[in-house]
Amino acid sequence: MEKRFEGKVALITGAGSGIGRGVARRFAAEGAKIALADINPAGVAETAADVRKAGSSALELKVDVSSLASIQAMADAVVAEYGRIDFLVHAAGIVQSCDFLEVTEESWDRIIDINQKGTAFVDQIVGRAMTANVPEDVKKAGRAPRSFGKIVNFSSIAGRRGRSFQLHYAASKAAVISITQTAALRLAPFGINVNAISPSVVETPMWNKSITEKAATLGVGVDQATAEMVAKIPLLRVGTLEDIAGAAAFLCSADSDFITGQTLNVDGGFEMN
Repeated sequence: MEKRFEGKVALITGAGSGIGRGVARRFAAEGAKIALADINPAGVAETAADVRKAGSSALELKVDVSSLASIQAMADAVVAEYGRIDFLVHAAGIVQSCDFLEVTEESWDRIIDINQKGTAFVDQIVGRAMTANVPEDVKKAGRAPRSFGKIVNFSSIAGRRGRSFQLHYAASKAAVISITQTAALRLAPFGINVNAISPSVVETPMWNKSITEKAATLGVGVDQATAEMVAKIPLLRVGTLEDIAGAAAFLCSADSDFITGQTLNVDGGFEMN
């Protein structure tokens, strides 16, 4: 594989499993040094082993993205270890599927804290760290001749329209699209691109939890609930970690230097329906 990210530093949240792990493997294969952040240190250690096997450096970090102090400590640790942050792929998040009429205040607060508040302040704090490496003449001009950093957030097809079984999750992922646009506007003068990805069905622990909860609410089997979901995808298959990691790699590559504030559906065509 082409080493497009040789010498670059990538911070990946949610790196302990699922999409974050898939992105870490892809970026390591492309030559980046990887900072792996997750609430689950055991998962991070497993991902770090994959990254090192690919010949890349891995920094293991425990972070709670609902805590600003934890986010700041994460950013400081990456800068202390590697000197800068070139890419942020913010894949940390949680899901819950339940009937609209059954959502509790406690579950609402937890989803919003991690998915919405977490995205906003990870982008803010890491974006601030990224601006430290932007030349002073660029800052004064307020216009960058090239990209000085890339941020990729994760929304979801659930963020594109309301979901009767995902009130709080859908709301949090819709907010990610708005946060992405706001961050893109504010960081554009520094040459920092901010985009997001909206996946559909991807085989991850988070998806397995979501479809199991939805199936229980509907009173059907998991296989039936999954089949009904996949039937709505024009390409008629489940997305892979490689599908999502490839999109993240594109959005962090030089090929995306004139793309910012966008949310890319990587969903097999689901949102054409």
